[in-house]
Amino acid sequence: MVDGRSGTGKTTLGDALAARLGAGVVHLDDVYPGWDGLRAASDAVVSDLLGPPSGYRRWDWERSEPTEWVTIEPDAPLVVEGCGAVSRASAPLATLRVWLEADDEVRRDRAIGRDGEVFAREWERWAAQERAFIAAEAPRALADVVVRT
Repeated sequence: MVDGRSGTGKTTLGDALAARLGAGVVHLDDVYPGWDGLRAASDAVVSDLLGPPSGYRRWDWERSEPTEWVTIEPDAPLVVEGCGAVSRASAPLATLRVWLEADDEVRRDRAIGRDGEVFAREWERWAAQERAFIAAEAPRALADVVVRT
């Protein structure tokens, strides 16, 4: 599992790990049910991704609604990346937990550079959820590895 706040490089590292390990990868950006869905996606890591039914309902960001069910092979290696991946409930189910961090200004520049004005408008809304999640779950403390990007 690869976790960290927006703009820390989770997707890049998650994709690289999956390629290196020959594993599947789930980006929580596909799981969050909208801009207020960090906690719901974190819960889905445990209830859906890592347990039966081994999959997730993909979120369509343009239409702002759930779409198809994506099935995950339950016995295949899997990298889950995204803010909310590492929680007190998911940590015992993971082989490796990685926390990424970067300075706030660097993170914001990366994230807005990647996602543009849409994310710029939602930055503080999302950041508030990140702060609440981190306060409740302490994912950095649950990590096996902490990387500054």
